[in-house]
Amino acid sequence: MREYSSPLRIHSPENSNITDLLLRHANSAANPALFSVPAANGDWQDITASQFAADVSAIARGFIASGIEQGSRIGLMARTRYEWTLVDFAIWYAGCITVPIYETSSPSQVAWIIADSGARAVVVESAKHENVVRQAAHQESLDELDEVWQFDAGLDELRELGKNVSDEQLEARRSAATLNDVATVIYTSGTTGRPKGCELTHGNFVELSDNAAAELPECVYPGAATIMFLPLAHIFARYISILAVSVGCRVGHTPDVKNLLPDLQSFQPSFILAVPRVFEKVYNSAMLKAEDGGKGKIFHAGVDVAVAYSRALENGNVPLVLKAKHKLFDVLLYNKLRTAMGGKIRYAVSGGAPLGQRLGHFFNGIGVTILEGYGLTETTAPISVNTPGKIKIGTVGRPLPGNAVRIAEDGEILTKGICVMRGYHNRPDLEAETFTDGWFRTGDVGELDSDGFLKITGRKKEIIVTASGKNVIPALLEDQIRADALVSQCVVLGDGRPFISALVTLDAESLPGWLERNQLDKSLTIEQAGELDVVKTHIQSLVDKANKSVSRAEAIKAFRIVPTDFTETSGHLTPSMKIKRAVVFKDYEQVIDEIYSAAKPVA
Repeated sequence: MREYSSPLRIHSPENSNITDLLLRHANSAANPALFSVPAANGDWQDITASQFAADVSAIARGFIASGIEQGSRIGLMARTRYEWTLVDFAIWYAGCITVPIYETSSPSQVAWIIADSGARAVVVESAKHENVVRQAAHQESLDELDEVWQFDAGLDELRELGKNVSDEQLEARRSAATLNDVATVIYTSGTTGRPKGCELTHGNFVELSDNAAAELPECVYPGAATIMFLPLAHIFARYISILAVSVGCRVGHTPDVKNLLPDLQSFQPSFILAVPRVFEKVYNSAMLKAEDGGKGKIFHAGVDVAVAYSRALENGNVPLVLKAKHKLFDVLLYNKLRTAMGGKIRYAVSGGAPLGQRLGHFFNGIGVTILEGYGLTETTAPISVNTPGKIKIGTVGRPLPGNAVRIAEDGEILTKGICVMRGYHNRPDLEAETFTDGWFRTGDVGELDSDGFLKITGRKKEIIVTASGKNVIPALLEDQIRADALVSQCVVLGDGRPFISALVTLDAESLPGWLERNQLDKSLTIEQAGELDVVKTHIQSLVDKANKSVSRAEAIKAFRIVPTDFTETSGHLTPSMKIKRAVVFKDYEQVIDEIYSAAKPVA
């Protein structure tokens, strides 16, 4: 199949905007809890729709009183916490446009975003963030930047400042935007070159939220609960937070992933969203804990049963013996894993990178169905997603209602519909290369099956062409190797080279336990461990296994374990955990040259 489209299910009023999603609950008799914040006693305190709307209005009045005009851009730089969404909605209530900034951004990155967007003000979480903004303003002479407010004192200042703004003034600003107006300018995290600002409209969020809710009633529904731990500056978490408001879900936040496990257990979400690396970590930590406790055989047997059970469910026939085994392992293993994640999670939404069929079947087999989806910043996150009633593990589902997917002749995925951005901010020159006959070019490569389910096979710009002309999709190999507990990152290379090779980094959290289980000194550094023959042999076994999934010409012929990990701090990962390949290749040029200077077979 070359093209598949899903008809729009819900038609949103043309004169509505994102703030109307909140008012539908704030003005209702039910007045549901939309958020929960950590309380002093370690519990969670609910915030109702009307309470949230009242505070949003108070802060919005402050923006208006400060002289910020309708349609102005306001930056928002903070970790994932309740106040992020509070300010986001306040900006919209004031008739303005939110410009998210990753809280890990450098002064030069902040300067670029503020200057390019023309932001009049920035709201930040802390003095640390304000210092970065002030440095950026000083470096680039950002004359249009009038105000920088911090959470806590700054928000109190805005609340006080806006006390004399009338209800009529506020309502005129709140209701001014329509579906066609820009709601936010989100800058891509930039694996190459300067970040580009994606102009997403109120319609992108409103129509996509309402139609996704209609398509996923088992997952997102009034009273459902989720906890946010991904960056709200990224479109994935941002979209889900707006979807939750539109439906009436309760949302909690945990700004530090180190607290994720206890927060999951106390908050008890019914669904979560995460990137595949999080699910890999959950799986690997459970496996390592089992092996350390002498229960490795039970764990691995349970994994095999879970995968087999999920595959049997997919085929519509679960044998009685398999049902019995599954019931046994539910007591021995699966229930404990679900309890560790809070005990109430039934669904998880995954995006950002391929999950892998085995991991998908494992979680489905233990009773946590991962609904893998696909999208980009330019598409307001989801183009397509698996749903509880329409799921094929290993795919990213069918297009959501109002969206369409087409596969170009060269395999590139094209899309159009309610998800697609208006365009790149200040970059009309990119229109021709971004759109083809109204279809947005994603830059990813994939295929549609006969039922309209989309499968991602790689990124067009990342396809490696070897010296012999062989096309290689690196993700097919990287994802399999990175799934191992000992591995943190894997980067496959070989563009213009005689054969395929890889750079591998070790996982600092898993390394000590792995060394100890192999009767080695667990205090060894990553660099020291990478020199050990037993570690190299283990990585070689992972490479050999991954090579079985590709042809000999596509197989990895050599690898090197590099002494430091690829992280956002090191500059090798974007905030959304994507590899900056150009940076890796530049920083490890000497290692790469050494790989190819050694004599290796081409075949």
